[in-house]
Amino acid sequence: MDGQGLPAGKLENVALLGGGTQNIMLRLTRGGCDYVLRRSPKHPRPVSNEVLRREARLLGALRDTDVIAPRLIAAGTDESVLGGSVFYLMEPVDGFNPGTELPGLHAGDASIRHSMVLSAVEGIARLGNVDYEALGLADFGKPDGFVERQVSRWLRELEGYGKNDGYAGPDIPHLDRVARWLESNRPKTWRPGIMHGDCHLANMMFRWDGTELAAMVDWEMSTIGDPLLDLGWQIATSPAGAAGAAVTPPLAAAGGLPTAAEMIEHYARFSDRDLSAITWYTVLAGFKLGIILEGTHARAAAGKAPREMGAKLHAITVQLFAEAAELIE
Repeated sequence: MDGQGLPAGKLENVALLGGGTQNIMLRLTRGGCDYVLRRSPKHPRPVSNEVLRREARLLGALRDTDVIAPRLIAAGTDESVLGGSVFYLMEPVDGFNPGTELPGLHAGDASIRHSMVLSAVEGIARLGNVDYEALGLADFGKPDGFVERQVSRWLRELEGYGKNDGYAGPDIPHLDRVARWLESNRPKTWRPGIMHGDCHLANMMFRWDGTELAAMVDWEMSTIGDPLLDLGWQIATSPAGAAGAAVTPPLAAAGGLPTAAEMIEHYARFSDRDLSAITWYTVLAGFKLGIILEGTHARAAAGKAPREMGAKLHAITVQLFAEAAELIE
């Protein structure tokens, strides 16, 4: 912090922030200014530091755009400073996470909840509009063949879960059918852009005093791919559906949310992308997210994660595939 020319003083008011499951976030004060520190977990995964490097790079590139994301202050890529962890500092976000709470203003007005979700849709549309090459992010992902490799890539991921002792394999109805449909109905053309990669509403923060998005957070899965998958993700995880209800229970219980058609129409106001294949992207979102969640179920079977959590996420996986099968119909 001294090297960055930030206000000097003791570190004060240090507090652990909740919300994420993969990394540690601390809020702190120094020299009268508030900061959030993000670092890898106590027992990091092999990719933890690389993920944090990518997050910091992306947030730095987005700092002067109209994308609503946490503002990066500085990143520490020297792993020796914090005992083996990459870390970065960002400005605190003044807002709430609808995955865990719903303030009185928002809980008491269906029109506000409706507008909240549309604000999130606008946020992901604006992200997809950014010229990633102009921001120096041409090598941030591998867009060539992104759409074409999605099904095979995630089926390999699912197959790899078999290495977990005690995991009997995926018991996921509609798995093969959804995979075949995705391969047979893949869009023939698409345009690459920046993807958040996991943009359900629990990874969004909203302003306390209105409907506006305060920040899109948790950029661990960001890459250069097809931004329409972010819109499909938002639809597939909508709290109006059973799978999405498990992700953001407060919004699901309150209701008053936009339909998929309304979200698609709103996205089109801010993007010139061809939305004719959005059903495909929504099915792919359920397919991909379901397989990701199944990974925790597999680890739980091997005693590497809480069994209760594994069972809960497996139930969401089953629901995501059921909803994907309905969309195919």
